[in-house]
Amino acid sequence: MAQHNDLGKEGETKACEYLQAKGYKIVHTNWVSSIKRNELDIIARKDNLLVIVEVKSRSTITFEHPEDAITPAKIRRIVTATHEYILANNYEGETRFDVIAALSDYKGGFTIEHIEDAFLAPIN
Repeated sequence: MAQHNDLGKEGETKACEYLQAKGYKIVHTNWVSSIKRNELDIIARKDNLLVIVEVKSRSTITFEHPEDAITPAKIRRIVTATHEYILANNYEGETRFDVIAALSDYKGGFTIEHIEDAFLAPIN
């Protein structure tokens, strides 16, 4: 597996640990939609919310901060997959979209930045 894939998996693991420590229940990781093969990194529950978490892992922020990599096209893919997930699971309730930036410290540790309500679903 490529080094950037290892970093991504490790960042997602650390993001799950962080969320669990904050009282989130992890429902799914790396859930893949059947229609367009879009992936949701983390699907979690907290209180009465369904929380969809996009994780961006980086070894450096030299080129861009991780959350800046979430483009309008990426948001559309996340929202499309979330819609499919909601329909498939008959979920009726509020949904929130979060971003976790996981920055590696090169020593096996990560700095986690959790951005709640990072974006809204587009209306079109």
